Amino acid sequence: MSEPIKNRYDFVVYFDVENGNPNGDPDAGNMPRVDPEEGYGLVTDVCLKRKIRNYVEAVKEGEPGFDIYIKDSVPLNASDRKAYEHLGIDSKEIKKLRKDDPELDVKVRDFMCENYYDIRTFGAVMTTFVKDNLNCGQVRGPVQLTFARSVEPIIPQEVTITRVAITTDADAEKKNTEMGRKHIVPYGLYRCEGFVSANLARKTTGFSEEDLQLLWEAIINMFDLDRSAARGKMAVRELIVFRHDSEFGNAPSYQLFDAVTIKKKEGVETPRSFADYERAAVDEGSIPAGITVEKKLP
Repeated sequence: MSEPIKNRYDFVVYFDVENGNPNGDPDAGNMPRVDPEEGYGLVTDVCLKRKIRNYVEAVKEGEPGFDIYIKDSVPLNASDRKAYEHLGIDSKEIKKLRKDDPELDVKVRDFMCENYYDIRTFGAVMTTFVKDNLNCGQVRGPVQLTFARSVEPIIPQEVTITRVAITTDADAEKKNTEMGRKHIVPYGLYRCEGFVSANLARKTTGFSEEDLQLLWEAIINMFDLDRSAARGKMAVRELIVFRHDSEFGNAPSYQLFDAVTIKKKEGVETPRSFADYERAAVDEGSIPAGITVEKKLP
């Protein structure tokens, strides 16, 4: 494995959606997620991690060390068994094997971290190992994301659509079209914040500089490989990274996040595109010594 990262990072991401649904809520008829108190749009961290995983799986397909643990149509237990097979472990003999080899937990964890990018990055709960009472069943990942929240309140719209494809023969005898509905956000700019822990990378997963550069690339391009009818026009607009000079950091995350602001252009009441906003600004005077600010997008 490559050397783990040695610096802590914090970052801010701005992304937008136009006439789409960035993250439907299954408990609300798949409507865009909204904070019910103030009307701000929400996108879950799980949704964004899924897109990062999909990007890495696409660009690193078949490359050793960059498999994805949580992916469609692959049971987690099947991936867990690869570690047992590689290490020659019989799950029925776990107690005896642990007694003979106190490092067994570490070996299993290291195999999973070395082979699965998303475990190395986000961590995982590996149920096979949890059930077998191995201490490596829960791995804390060095990279974490917050829920994304829209900069302005959003007003989701329900759009009625028709289709000419009829589901059943009986219905086809009665009608030529069927009705349906889509939920969209006319326009919304969202902000997400993230953290990269060099300490957890060193102690647990081995998240490396190569992995870090792939993370930035995946964040910037995560919507380009995730097009759908509901997410046709989504794009990452800003990625602002704070690099600390030390493993444990030189300032609290909130102090850095508070230094990043974005505002509407003068005269704009209701934004309908990213062009209605000024570019994100960083208050350099409030950034403590030992922290470097980098904008990953021009």
